[in-house]
Amino acid sequence: MPMVESAPLIDRIYEAGAIQETWSHVLDTLSRKYGCTGGVLFAYGANGSHSWISTPDMRPMLEEFINDGWAAINQKPKRISALNYSGFINDLDVFTPEEIEADPVYSQFYPSRDLGWAAGTMVPAPSGDTLVFSFERAFRKGPFEDTELIELDALRPHLARAALLSSRLEMQRIHAMTAALELIGLPAAVLRSGGKLYASNALFERFIPAVVQDFRDRLVLVHKGADAIFLDTLSRLSSEDAPGQSRSIAIPAKDDLLPVIAHVIPVRGRAGDIFSQATALMIFTSVDKQLVPSAEVLQGLFDLTPAEARVARGIVEGKTIETIALSKGVSRETVRTQVASVLAKTGLNRQVELVALLSGQGIAEGADV
Repeated sequence: MPMVESAPLIDRIYEAGAIQETWSHVLDTLSRKYGCTGGVLFAYGANGSHSWISTPDMRPMLEEFINDGWAAINQKPKRISALNYSGFINDLDVFTPEEIEADPVYSQFYPSRDLGWAAGTMVPAPSGDTLVFSFERAFRKGPFEDTELIELDALRPHLARAALLSSRLEMQRIHAMTAALELIGLPAAVLRSGGKLYASNALFERFIPAVVQDFRDRLVLVHKGADAIFLDTLSRLSSEDAPGQSRSIAIPAKDDLLPVIAHVIPVRGRAGDIFSQATALMIFTSVDKQLVPSAEVLQGLFDLTPAEARVARGIVEGKTIETIALSKGVSRETVRTQVASVLAKTGLNRQVELVALLSGQGIAEGADV
């Protein structure tokens, strides 16, 4: 059992379960107690995604570890998982000294960063995620001793319960987010890394499976052109060099359903913390038959240039390429190029589909969409 002086620390652990911003303080307290460089709490998603929170000193090294590919070849999480042990373990519990000497993470990454030994434990979450606590210290200080692991084991039930509480609170918040959007009439879903469905409201589920299908790996838009743009959007969302921005995707009418615009909105800041791993919201809006969007609205929705937006509106209003060219004082080839760009950005194939989408009309039977 933890000693009396651990009571304030246990209080801070449970505080972190409710106020996630304080996890780094808990990790820092434990790191200093055991002479560590720092501590980290990883969340590994069931779909292979991962996120983390750490003490400040560890952040630059963790970013290198993940971005430079070291995490991809790190064998430690697999070894710990295979042990299926509900407690803290050190490196010598999962590797022999010979394996440590030969392993590239230990022989190449750790030495130059004054690391080498750690104590870690895994906590499975009901969401399918796996939470990992790890405390890292310099190789020169030697591996964690059994007495230290016993002390950490005394704290592990509190760390596990607090982490799972954080996870549950995040799930509740995600469901509350989609429910709130439903109250204002918006079909909405929360997506995890790679486009996997995390949560959705009843309005969004009405579009399944006619407009969108929930596959194991990710949501898939039924319209192929729209789905290609969705895939590109997901790629942008996961890019470190070019983080994603909001994007709107045109989905033509099908059967009795009106044309739809799918808005993909990145989740940033507080909403995208370690426990939810939410990366984006997808919100559907149906196109109003009575309203042709203005050029400004079209420009904002589909990242069109001002000229492309005016051409798109002209097409929807029934104007010909010749008429638009004359009114703008440009050549027909220029307008055709702008139309082609509009179709590419909206994921459509033909002008008739653009008209159908933005005027709320259906696509003719047999049209190739």
